[in-house]
Amino acid sequence: MDLDAKIYVAGHRGLVGSAILRQLEKAGFRNVVTKTHSELDLINQEAVRDFFVREKPEYVFLCAAKVGGILANSRFPAEFIHKNLAIQVNVIHESYLSGVERLLFLGSSCIYPRDCPQPIKEEYLLAGPLEPTNRPYAIAKIAGIEMCWAYNRQYGTRYLAIMPTNLFGPGDNYDLETSHVLPALIRKMHEAKENGTDSVVVWGTGSPRREFLYSDDLGVAAMYLMNLESAELGKISSSVESPPLVNIGVGKDITIKELAEMVREIVGYNGEIVWDTQKPDGTPRKLLDVGKVKSLGWKSRISLKTGIDAAYKDFLENYLG
Repeated sequence: MDLDAKIYVAGHRGLVGSAILRQLEKAGFRNVVTKTHSELDLINQEAVRDFFVREKPEYVFLCAAKVGGILANSRFPAEFIHKNLAIQVNVIHESYLSGVERLLFLGSSCIYPRDCPQPIKEEYLLAGPLEPTNRPYAIAKIAGIEMCWAYNRQYGTRYLAIMPTNLFGPGDNYDLETSHVLPALIRKMHEAKENGTDSVVVWGTGSPRREFLYSDDLGVAAMYLMNLESAELGKISSSVESPPLVNIGVGKDITIKELAEMVREIVGYNGEIVWDTQKPDGTPRKLLDVGKVKSLGWKSRISLKTGIDAAYKDFLENYLG
Protein backbone atom coordinates (compact mmCIF):
# COMPACT_ATOMS: atom_id res chain seq x y z
CA MET A 1 0.00 0.00 0.00
CA ASP A 2 1.31 3.43 -0.94
CA LEU A 3 1.37 5.92 1.95
CA ASP A 4 -1.07 8.14 0.02
CA ALA A 5 -3.50 5.31 -0.80
CA LYS A 6 -7.06 5.82 0.41
CA ILE A 7 -7.78 3.23 3.09
CA TYR A 8 -11.13 2.63 4.77
CA VAL A 9 -11.18 1.00 8.21
CA ALA A 10 -14.73 -0.17 8.93
CA GLY A 11 -15.22 -0.50 12.67
CA HIS A 12 -12.25 1.67 13.67
CA ARG A 13 -13.48 2.13 17.24
CA GLY A 14 -13.56 -1.59 18.00
CA LEU A 15 -10.80 -3.73 19.42
CA VAL A 16 -9.53 -4.88 16.00
CA GLY A 17 -10.21 -1.73 14.01
CA SER A 18 -8.50 0.52 16.54
CA ALA A 19 -5.44 -1.75 16.54
CA ILE A 20 -5.22 -1.58 12.73
CA LEU A 21 -5.73 2.19 12.84
CA ARG A 22 -2.83 2.56 15.29
CA GLN A 23 -0.58 0.58 12.95
CA LEU A 24 -1.62 2.66 9.93
CA GLU A 25 -0.89 5.88 11.79
CA LYS A 26 2.41 4.51 13.07
CA ALA A 27 3.44 3.60 9.51
CA GLY A 28 2.62 7.10 8.24
CA PHE A 29 -0.43 6.48 6.03
CA ARG A 30 -1.95 9.86 5.23
CA ASN A 31 -5.33 9.09 3.67
CA VAL A 32 -7.22 6.87 6.11
CA VAL A 33 -11.02 7.14 6.15
CA THR A 34 -13.08 6.28 9.24
CA LYS A 35 -16.76 6.71 10.05
CA THR A 36 -18.58 6.27 13.33
CA HIS A 37 -21.86 4.35 13.43
CA SER A 38 -23.81 7.62 13.64
CA GLU A 39 -22.01 8.88 10.54
CA LEU A 40 -22.42 5.66 8.53
CA ASP A 41 -24.76 2.79 9.42
CA LEU A 42 -23.22 -0.20 7.65
CA ILE A 43 -26.52 -2.09 7.84
CA ASN A 44 -28.07 0.56 5.57
CA GLN A 45 -27.34 -0.57 2.01
CA GLU A 46 -28.07 2.80 0.41
CA ALA A 47 -25.85 4.64 2.88
CA VAL A 48 -22.99 2.22 2.28
CA ARG A 49 -23.37 2.55 -1.49
CA ASP A 50 -23.32 6.34 -1.29
CA PHE A 51 -20.20 6.21 0.88
CA PHE A 52 -18.27 4.00 -1.56
CA VAL A 53 -19.35 6.04 -4.58
CA ARG A 54 -18.25 9.23 -2.85
CA GLU A 55 -15.01 8.07 -1.18
CA LYS A 56 -13.76 5.37 -3.59
CA PRO A 57 -11.31 3.71 -1.15
CA GLU A 58 -8.54 1.58 -2.62
CA TYR A 59 -8.14 -0.70 0.40
CA VAL A 60 -10.72 -1.84 2.95
CA PHE A 61 -10.24 -3.40 6.37
CA LEU A 62 -13.65 -4.86 7.27
CA CYS A 63 -13.51 -5.01 11.07
CA ALA A 64 -17.04 -3.80 11.85
CA ALA A 65 -19.18 -6.48 13.51
CA LYS A 66 -21.52 -7.21 16.37
CA VAL A 67 -19.46 -9.25 18.83
CA GLY A 68 -19.81 -10.64 22.33
CA GLY A 69 -19.24 -13.58 24.65
CA ILE A 70 -21.36 -16.62 25.50
CA LEU A 71 -23.98 -14.60 27.39
CA ALA A 72 -24.50 -12.03 24.62
CA ASN A 73 -24.60 -14.72 21.93
CA SER A 74 -27.25 -16.68 23.81
CA ARG A 75 -29.41 -13.64 24.52
CA PHE A 76 -29.29 -11.95 21.11
CA PRO A 77 -28.86 -14.68 18.44
CA ALA A 78 -31.07 -12.90 15.88
CA GLU A 79 -29.08 -9.68 16.19
CA PHE A 80 -25.78 -11.53 15.82
CA ILE A 81 -26.74 -13.18 12.55
CA HIS A 82 -28.74 -10.29 11.06
CA LYS A 83 -26.35 -7.43 11.78
CA ASN A 84 -23.21 -9.29 10.80
CA LEU A 85 -24.67 -10.61 7.56
CA ALA A 86 -25.97 -7.16 6.60
CA ILE A 87 -22.66 -5.42 7.31
CA GLN A 88 -20.66 -7.98 5.34
CA VAL A 89 -22.98 -8.09 2.33
CA ASN A 90 -23.07 -4.30 2.03
CA VAL A 91 -19.36 -3.62 2.47
CA ILE A 92 -18.04 -6.52 0.38
CA HIS A 93 -20.45 -5.94 -2.51
CA GLU A 94 -19.95 -2.18 -2.61
CA SER A 95 -16.19 -2.70 -2.44
CA TYR A 96 -16.46 -4.79 -5.59
CA LEU A 97 -18.70 -2.29 -7.36
CA SER A 98 -16.40 0.64 -6.57
CA GLY A 99 -13.23 -1.17 -7.61
CA VAL A 100 -11.53 -1.65 -4.24
CA GLU A 101 -8.08 -3.11 -4.91
CA ARG A 102 -7.81 -5.28 -1.79
CA LEU A 103 -10.14 -6.10 1.10
CA LEU A 104 -9.32 -7.79 4.40
CA PHE A 105 -12.28 -9.42 6.16
CA LEU A 106 -12.01 -10.12 9.89
CA GLY A 107 -13.62 -13.33 11.02
CA SER A 108 -13.38 -15.34 14.23
CA SER A 109 -12.00 -18.72 15.26
CA CYS A 110 -15.55 -19.76 16.26
CA ILE A 111 -16.18 -20.49 12.56
CA TYR A 112 -14.54 -23.86 13.03
CA PRO A 113 -16.36 -27.03 14.17
CA ARG A 114 -16.80 -27.43 17.91
CA ASP A 115 -14.91 -30.72 18.13
CA CYS A 116 -12.47 -30.49 15.25
CA PRO A 117 -8.87 -31.75 15.62
CA GLN A 118 -6.35 -29.49 17.36
CA PRO A 119 -4.57 -27.34 16.37
CA ILE A 120 -7.21 -26.08 13.96
CA LYS A 121 -6.16 -25.88 10.32
CA GLU A 122 -7.90 -23.63 7.80
CA GLU A 123 -9.01 -26.74 5.92
CA TYR A 124 -11.24 -27.81 8.84
CA LEU A 125 -13.80 -25.13 7.95
CA LEU A 126 -17.27 -26.74 7.50
CA ALA A 127 -15.90 -30.14 8.54
CA GLY A 128 -18.37 -30.63 11.41
CA PRO A 129 -21.07 -29.12 13.69
CA LEU A 130 -20.51 -25.68 15.21
CA GLU A 131 -20.55 -24.73 18.88
CA PRO A 132 -24.28 -24.15 19.68
CA THR A 133 -23.66 -21.13 21.93
CA ASN A 134 -22.36 -18.95 19.08
CA ARG A 135 -23.73 -20.69 15.98
CA PRO A 136 -25.60 -17.64 14.53
CA TYR A 137 -22.46 -15.48 14.75
CA ALA A 138 -20.26 -18.23 13.34
CA ILE A 139 -22.57 -18.84 10.38
CA ALA A 140 -22.57 -15.12 9.57
CA LYS A 141 -18.77 -15.08 9.58
CA ILE A 142 -18.60 -18.22 7.43
CA ALA A 143 -20.88 -16.47 4.94
CA GLY A 144 -18.42 -13.56 4.83
CA ILE A 145 -15.54 -15.90 4.02
CA GLU A 146 -17.59 -17.60 1.33
CA MET A 147 -18.54 -14.23 -0.14
CA CYS A 148 -14.90 -13.15 -0.38
CA TRP A 149 -14.01 -16.45 -2.05
CA ALA A 150 -16.95 -16.29 -4.46
CA TYR A 151 -16.10 -12.73 -5.54
CA ASN A 152 -12.45 -13.68 -6.01
CA ARG A 153 -13.42 -16.59 -8.25
CA GLN A 154 -16.09 -14.82 -10.28
CA TYR A 155 -14.81 -11.25 -10.42
CA GLY A 156 -11.06 -11.63 -9.92
CA THR A 157 -11.00 -9.59 -6.72
CA ARG A 158 -8.16 -9.89 -4.19
CA TYR A 159 -10.14 -10.33 -0.98
CA LEU A 160 -8.64 -12.09 2.02
CA ALA A 161 -10.28 -13.41 5.21
CA ILE A 162 -8.24 -13.64 8.39
CA MET A 163 -9.36 -15.65 11.38
CA PRO A 164 -7.90 -14.33 14.62
CA THR A 165 -7.90 -16.31 17.81
CA ASN A 166 -9.35 -14.77 21.02
CA LEU A 167 -8.30 -11.12 21.11
CA PHE A 168 -7.76 -8.63 23.90
CA GLY A 169 -6.10 -5.25 24.32
CA PRO A 170 -6.65 -1.47 24.36
CA GLY A 171 -10.28 -0.42 23.92
CA ASP A 172 -11.66 -3.83 24.87
CA ASN A 173 -15.25 -4.36 26.00
CA TYR A 174 -15.47 -4.61 29.80
CA ASP A 175 -19.25 -4.82 30.06
CA LEU A 176 -19.86 -8.00 32.05
CA GLU A 177 -23.08 -8.66 30.14
CA THR A 178 -21.43 -8.77 26.72
CA SER A 179 -17.65 -9.08 27.16
CA HIS A 180 -15.34 -11.98 26.40
CA VAL A 181 -13.61 -13.96 29.12
CA LEU A 182 -10.30 -12.09 29.50
CA PRO A 183 -11.65 -8.51 29.84
CA ALA A 184 -14.40 -9.88 32.09
CA LEU A 185 -11.77 -11.44 34.36
CA ILE A 186 -9.78 -8.19 34.46
CA ARG A 187 -12.83 -6.20 35.53
CA LYS A 188 -14.08 -8.78 38.05
CA MET A 189 -10.67 -9.17 39.71
CA HIS A 190 -10.11 -5.40 39.85
CA GLU A 191 -13.53 -4.67 41.35
CA ALA A 192 -13.13 -7.48 43.88
CA LYS A 193 -9.74 -6.07 44.90
CA GLU A 194 -11.12 -2.54 45.22
CA ASN A 195 -14.19 -3.68 47.17
CA GLY A 196 -12.33 -6.11 49.42
CA THR A 197 -14.47 -9.03 48.20
CA ASP A 198 -13.34 -12.46 49.40
CA SER A 199 -14.11 -14.34 46.19
CA VAL A 200 -14.79 -13.96 42.46
CA VAL A 201 -17.24 -16.23 40.63
CA VAL A 202 -16.21 -17.37 37.15
CA TRP A 203 -18.41 -19.31 34.72
CA GLY A 204 -17.73 -22.98 33.94
CA THR A 205 -15.18 -25.46 35.19
CA GLY A 206 -12.03 -23.63 34.11
CA SER A 207 -10.94 -26.64 32.05
CA PRO A 208 -11.46 -25.33 28.47
CA ARG A 209 -8.27 -24.29 26.73
CA ARG A 210 -8.01 -20.98 24.89
CA GLU A 211 -5.42 -19.11 22.85
CA PHE A 212 -5.13 -15.34 23.28
CA LEU A 213 -3.61 -12.73 20.96
CA TYR A 214 -2.88 -9.12 21.89
CA SER A 215 -4.76 -6.82 19.51
CA ASP A 216 -1.70 -4.84 18.41
CA ASP A 217 -0.15 -8.12 17.23
CA LEU A 218 -3.23 -8.64 15.06
CA GLY A 219 -2.95 -5.08 13.75
CA VAL A 220 0.58 -5.82 12.58
CA ALA A 221 -0.56 -9.10 11.00
CA ALA A 222 -3.41 -7.39 9.14
CA MET A 223 -1.06 -4.75 7.75
CA TYR A 224 1.46 -7.41 6.77
CA LEU A 225 -1.09 -9.48 4.86
CA MET A 226 -2.65 -6.48 3.14
CA ASN A 227 0.86 -5.63 1.87
CA LEU A 228 1.69 -9.10 0.53
CA GLU A 229 3.36 -9.23 -2.84
CA SER A 230 0.81 -9.80 -5.61
CA ALA A 231 2.16 -13.28 -6.36
CA GLU A 232 1.89 -14.39 -2.72
CA LEU A 233 -1.59 -12.90 -2.30
CA GLY A 234 -2.68 -14.47 -5.59
CA LYS A 235 -1.81 -17.95 -4.34
CA ILE A 236 -4.38 -17.51 -1.58
CA SER A 237 -7.05 -15.32 -3.18
CA SER A 238 -7.13 -17.04 -6.58
CA SER A 239 -7.41 -20.62 -5.34
CA VAL A 240 -10.41 -22.61 -6.53
CA GLU A 241 -9.59 -25.42 -4.11
CA SER A 242 -9.74 -23.54 -0.80
CA PRO A 243 -11.10 -20.24 0.55
CA PRO A 244 -8.81 -17.20 0.97
CA LEU A 245 -8.49 -17.92 4.66
CA VAL A 246 -5.56 -17.36 7.03
CA ASN A 247 -5.47 -18.12 10.76
CA ILE A 248 -3.89 -15.51 13.02
CA GLY A 249 -2.76 -16.66 16.46
CA VAL A 250 0.16 -17.43 18.72
CA GLY A 251 0.20 -21.20 18.33
CA LYS A 252 -0.21 -22.10 22.02
CA ASP A 253 -3.04 -22.07 24.55
CA ILE A 254 -3.76 -22.23 28.30
CA THR A 255 -6.73 -23.31 30.41
CA ILE A 256 -9.26 -20.74 31.59
CA LYS A 257 -8.21 -21.65 35.13
CA GLU A 258 -4.59 -20.79 34.32
CA LEU A 259 -5.74 -17.57 32.67
CA ALA A 260 -7.75 -16.57 35.76
CA GLU A 261 -4.72 -17.15 37.98
CA MET A 262 -2.54 -15.03 35.67
CA VAL A 263 -5.07 -12.17 35.68
CA ARG A 264 -5.39 -12.39 39.47
CA GLU A 265 -1.62 -12.06 39.84
CA ILE A 266 -1.36 -9.10 37.44
CA VAL A 267 -4.32 -7.27 39.00
CA GLY A 268 -3.04 -8.01 42.51
CA TYR A 269 -6.19 -9.66 43.84
CA ASN A 270 -5.70 -12.03 46.76
CA GLY A 271 -9.19 -13.54 47.06
CA GLU A 272 -10.54 -16.93 46.01
CA ILE A 273 -11.71 -17.91 42.52
CA VAL A 274 -15.00 -19.85 42.65
CA TRP A 275 -16.03 -21.85 39.58
CA ASP A 276 -19.76 -21.93 38.75
CA THR A 277 -19.93 -25.35 37.12
CA GLN A 278 -23.64 -24.94 36.37
CA LYS A 279 -22.72 -22.41 33.68
CA PRO A 280 -21.54 -23.51 30.19
CA ASP A 281 -17.90 -23.94 29.28
CA GLY A 282 -18.35 -23.43 25.56
CA THR A 283 -15.99 -25.15 23.13
CA PRO A 284 -13.53 -27.48 24.96
CA ARG A 285 -10.49 -26.22 23.05
CA LYS A 286 -9.72 -23.71 20.32
CA LEU A 287 -6.07 -23.61 19.26
CA LEU A 288 -5.32 -22.36 15.78
CA ASP A 289 -2.73 -23.86 13.48
CA VAL A 290 -0.68 -20.82 12.41
CA GLY A 291 1.57 -22.61 9.96
CA LYS A 292 0.17 -20.75 6.93
CA VAL A 293 0.72 -17.24 8.28
CA LYS A 294 4.19 -18.19 9.53
CA SER A 295 5.04 -19.48 6.05
CA LEU A 296 4.02 -16.05 4.73
CA GLY A 297 6.53 -14.41 7.09
CA TRP A 298 4.55 -13.27 10.16
CA LYS A 299 4.47 -14.48 13.76
CA SER A 300 3.20 -13.11 17.06
CA ARG A 301 5.64 -11.00 19.11
CA ILE A 302 3.77 -10.06 22.31
CA SER A 303 3.58 -12.58 25.16
CA LEU A 304 0.32 -13.23 26.99
CA LYS A 305 1.61 -11.89 30.32
CA THR A 306 2.97 -8.73 28.68
CA GLY A 307 -0.30 -8.24 26.83
CA ILE A 308 -2.50 -8.69 29.92
CA ASP A 309 -0.32 -6.25 31.87
CA ALA A 310 -0.74 -3.65 29.09
CA ALA A 311 -4.49 -4.36 28.87
CA TYR A 312 -4.91 -3.87 32.62
CA LYS A 313 -3.08 -0.53 32.45
CA ASP A 314 -5.37 0.52 29.60
CA PHE A 315 -8.40 -0.56 31.67
CA LEU A 316 -7.25 1.61 34.59
CA GLU A 317 -6.42 4.63 32.44
CA ASN A 318 -9.14 4.62 29.81
CA TYR A 319 -12.06 2.55 31.08
CA LEU A 320 -12.03 3.67 34.70
CA GLY A 321 -10.33 6.99 34.06
